[in-house]
Amino acid sequence: MTESLLEVHQLVKSYPGGRGLGRARPRVYAVNGVSFDVAAGECVGIVGESGCGKSTLARAIMGLTPVDSGEVRLRGKPTADRARGRPALQMVFQDAFGSLNPLMTVAQTVAEPAVVHGLVSREDAFAYVVDLLAQVGLREEFARRRPRDLSGGQRQRVAIARALATDPDLIIADEPVSALDVSIQAQVLSLLRDLAARRALSVLFIGHQLPVVANIADRVLVMYLGEIVEAGPSAEVFRDPRHPYTRALLASQPGRHRRGASPMLTGELPSQFEALDGCAFRSRCPQVVASCHEPVPEVMLGEKRSCRCVFAQGPARELQPAPARTE
Repeated sequence: MTESLLEVHQLVKSYPGGRGLGRARPRVYAVNGVSFDVAAGECVGIVGESGCGKSTLARAIMGLTPVDSGEVRLRGKPTADRARGRPALQMVFQDAFGSLNPLMTVAQTVAEPAVVHGLVSREDAFAYVVDLLAQVGLREEFARRRPRDLSGGQRQRVAIARALATDPDLIIADEPVSALDVSIQAQVLSLLRDLAARRALSVLFIGHQLPVVANIADRVLVMYLGEIVEAGPSAEVFRDPRHPYTRALLASQPGRHRRGASPMLTGELPSQFEALDGCAFRSRCPQVVASCHEPVPEVMLGEKRSCRCVFAQGPARELQPAPARTE
């Protein structure tokens, strides 16, 4: 069995909501009891609608935002207790331009983390940067440019080079290609795959474009309202989705809609301040039954395959329009 590099256990992150009249302020749970692991050399994808908690989860794992409860472990040790030294976790943000200092050159941006953590001296920093830029497909001349002088794809390559500067064990890529043209997306995805294979990197890849995630991830986690509702090998999940929400996501992709079947979901999202005892997806699910109002346990369908749905062990079914209500 492959050893886990990253372990996330029951992570919870909430934010204060609107002011209650004479009551305690309600809280919005962006991440609600999330647990998973990433093996060494594995690429795990996280998919879900905007607002489901993907980016908050990434920032919580990186320690960029404090969590309410739960734990993140790297090679068996809590990340909160890591000694200052080589950061083993690095992140590539969605907005490459916003994540780069406009006043710094590419060389300064990429070299800074390596110099700060003592991986290279300032005298050797430029040569170190040139080597990293070559690994992401940029020539030496780019080292003297600033972010405003680069295209979107070039900025994202610089962001990847900066993430590699500390020789990390795992990179979190938070929708790194969503703002790029399709042709550039393919180039950046290919670069990430090649770097992961060449450097034995683990990758946590976050995205909402299912074909993109399917193209790069070995395993996929499907998030809905701060919870993981389905998980498993990418090929299995996309070929035989067991959760109605996963099937809805797949049906919404261009070219997946079939005549006679409706991928549209009915109902509305539950209140963010409402405490749900049962399935959070039940207000939009076309298959809802009485047991969906009760706590839904995680059903294991294999060593790495799970689903949080009362229909998890049944055959996958196409989404059908919800039956009309009769008065």
